Amino acid sequence: MFFKKSIIALTGLFLCIFLIVHLSANSILVLPEEMARGLYNSYSTTLRESPLIKVVAYVLYLSIVLHAVYALLITLNNRRAKSKSYSLNRNRENSTWASQNMGLLGITILLFIVVHLANFWARIKLGMGEEVGLDTDGNVDVYEVTYSLFQNIYYVCFYSILMIPLGLHLHHGLKSAFMTLGFYNRKWLRIISKVSLIYAAIMAIGFGIIPFIVFLK
Repeated sequence: MFFKKSIIALTGLFLCIFLIVHLSANSILVLPEEMARGLYNSYSTTLRESPLIKVVAYVLYLSIVLHAVYALLITLNNRRAKSKSYSLNRNRENSTWASQNMGLLGITILLFIVVHLANFWARIKLGMGEEVGLDTDGNVDVYEVTYSLFQNIYYVCFYSILMIPLGLHLHHGLKSAFMTLGFYNRKWLRIISKVSLIYAAIMAIGFGIIPFIVFLK
């Protein structure tokens, strides 16, 4: 069990770092179009062509799979362990809604990842769907793909609403990851709890508001 939880913690922390980088890149989208298009496409080209980034990308894909699989295994194991009503009641008294429903939150986020990859990764990396053109600098126009999707109010709402479960998942998950890795000092736990809340809020609000800003542009 400790091995599984450690894998979840380590992959989760890696994914948290990735989200910071991803949000930083998405922030480019709020700039004026004449500036944003070139920066965003140049950034995307660097990611696709850099050998180091390609290795990091494979680590990212592996982390998502391991995080999801081991989280599912632990969730199923916990449900079997909570078959007694006494244990279930104690759990409700001493834990938050998010901690009790991490499996549900995880499945919701996984659904979002699948839809997100189908709209971006599959089209740009695999060439599926409508062909993606080039910008004036000769880079694949990823900005146009992103901008077009964020002009669809249904996709914008879907994207933004699902940042709520992401925030809840990150808030509880980040705290749990540090506890799994041995951070039990009461003072440090209070600090980690505050940092987790701030981090989760920034990620959820940041990712959630950018599509609306682009839509209104």
